[in-house]
Amino acid sequence: MPLYRDEAIVLRTHKLGEADRIVTLLTRHHGRIRAVAKGVRRTTSKFGSRLEPFTHVDLQLAEGRTLDIITQAETLTPFSAGLGADYDRYTSGTVMLETADRLVPEEKEPNLQQFLLLVGGLRAMASGERRPGQVLDSYLLRSLAVAGYAPSFEACARCGLEGPHRWFNPSMGGVLCATCRIPGSASPAPDTITVLGALLAGDWPVVEAADARTLKEASTLVSAYLHWHLERALRSIQYVER
Repeated sequence: MPLYRDEAIVLRTHKLGEADRIVTLLTRHHGRIRAVAKGVRRTTSKFGSRLEPFTHVDLQLAEGRTLDIITQAETLTPFSAGLGADYDRYTSGTVMLETADRLVPEEKEPNLQQFLLLVGGLRAMASGERRPGQVLDSYLLRSLAVAGYAPSFEACARCGLEGPHRWFNPSMGGVLCATCRIPGSASPAPDTITVLGALLAGDWPVVEAADARTLKEASTLVSAYLHWHLERALRSIQYVER
């Protein structure tokens, strides 16, 4: 069978037979793939903990008829070591993995931007330098933007009129002017809209200067925007303190 190498983030795993696992990976060059890790559930497995979620690995794989087979795995960055001891960081990290899994639906379609974004997001989450909720919100907005669902926080998402605007609607793609506002639109505080734009742009001084109420309202709107474009809620997000 032809062999190839790639680096990847392990997104999730599930059991196969008595000793194997199917591992879902987001790779640098091959997009999202599913591969079999043979014998990985045995105590004598040569892979050990290298194929657990959150692990950044260098892999060698053999092409198979339906699923590829992992033949070698070397750990590059064990992000789980920085997440496992902190509940907020761990649960936020699981949302990042599930989001990446959902936003890269096609197998073996290269998606370098989503891969680099996930690696950078997990590195920031594991470092502990910033609050996990804001790292998660920034990652979610950026990953949606890369997937083609970039929200507008300045110009009206419908007519393009420059803001600031006071209305927000996930189904319309962001903020709306008074003329374009539709029923059911939220009316967040002006500071919240500013923070949302800063999260998308990575303007951390603005984010870190915001008060708790503003950050909470921003997180609520990020979740609503994410759920609308994914069309169903993420299972992991219910465990995150929002």
